[in-house]
Amino acid sequence: MIFAFPGSIYLDSNLCNRWRGISLASFNIFKNMALINLKKNEFQAKIVYYGPGRGGKTTNLEYIFKRSAKHINSNMVTLNTQEGHTLFFDYLPFDIGVINGYNLKVQLYTVPGQLKYRATRRVLLRGADGIVFVADAMAVRRAENIVTLQNLKEDLAYYKKRIEQIPLVIQYNKMDLLEKGIRLLPIETLEKDINRIPNTPSFVASAWQGKNVLATLKKIILTTVASIKNDFDSAKIRQNHRLNSEVVNI
Repeated sequence: MIFAFPGSIYLDSNLCNRWRGISLASFNIFKNMALINLKKNEFQAKIVYYGPGRGGKTTNLEYIFKRSAKHINSNMVTLNTQEGHTLFFDYLPFDIGVINGYNLKVQLYTVPGQLKYRATRRVLLRGADGIVFVADAMAVRRAENIVTLQNLKEDLAYYKKRIEQIPLVIQYNKMDLLEKGIRLLPIETLEKDINRIPNTPSFVASAWQGKNVLATLKKIILTTVASIKNDFDSAKIRQNHRLNSEVVNI
């Protein structure tokens, strides 16, 4: 039997039996971390592509799916509902190694960008371990970028998180449109509008052409893995301290 704690950790009954007499509250220190599937010996990290509607989130994931087939162990699923559509699939990254003995599986999601689908976006953001914010570089979309970034902050606040606390990579998409004479925002303006957190990585990109799509993905995976490892190590230290205290009191 598997005990599932949404947004936190999977624990099987054998593990619980080993620590019989110790309160399950001890495991609450793992909440808000990536899911750990002990049966499969793997971390399951969730990365969400967030941004304004028609900004290129879906095009990013479609390109990744086509170019990275050997690292994908599932079909790309499209969910069409009355509140828009989203894509997701499992991605098995390479050259990452293991985290504390666990393999890594990344689940990639897009969210519907239009404001009227706000409720769906918020649900899909739950449990996200990393976020790619895909901004639309067209000058006419400047206000929508800013509003959507504010929506992201509010959606994270709903789960008691701040944007500064979660791995984030920013992508300025549609740079290929400059060749077609379409007015784009200067990079300096995009950085001023969107990239307000020090040391947040950003990429100029063309999801349609594939430019910097995989570079964006690699960066968010590496950043997310580093964050998960840090959280896991910190949680283990707190766990050992608490378990030692409970054993003394048994």
